[in-house]
Amino acid sequence: MGRGKPFTSQNHDWGRLKDLKEMSTIDYKYKEITEKIIGSSMKVHAALGNGFQEVIYQRALKIEMEEAGLHFSREFCMPIYYKEKQIGERRVDFFVEERIMVELKAIIQLEKVHLAQAKNYLEAYNMQVGLLINFGSISLEFKRLENSKFKPIQFPVNQ
Repeated sequence: MGRGKPFTSQNHDWGRLKDLKEMSTIDYKYKEITEKIIGSSMKVHAALGNGFQEVIYQRALKIEMEEAGLHFSREFCMPIYYKEKQIGERRVDFFVEERIMVELKAIIQLEKVHLAQAKNYLEAYNMQVGLLINFGSISLEFKRLENSKFKPIQFPVNQ
């Protein structure tokens, strides 16, 4: 079975330090929080480098995000929705500030399937913003994701 063209810094806009500086000039939803998460991830990658299992990066990122003053849940069980009905659940690596889904990877090279998977999770969770972060490459890779299909959940009003 053939594989698609792999993601590289040359053919895709995977985040790096220069991209974080560019992101800081644009007003994204939850910009301050996502910058803290990415900054924490950069500290972890600078200290540990690549080559460890995902769980090691997850534990280290937990420490950095605590020090950054972020509130989060790790391995948070999120409901999955289909046509506004809950059909199951899946654990997300981090759920930050009750707003942002963070998916971690520790693989040599991100491919289109990883980005598609993260986007599908955002839609299934009905989350507006997410981050896909890869610690497995020589340079930290990250992608900020927005769910164009996000629908605020309307709760019935008691009368």
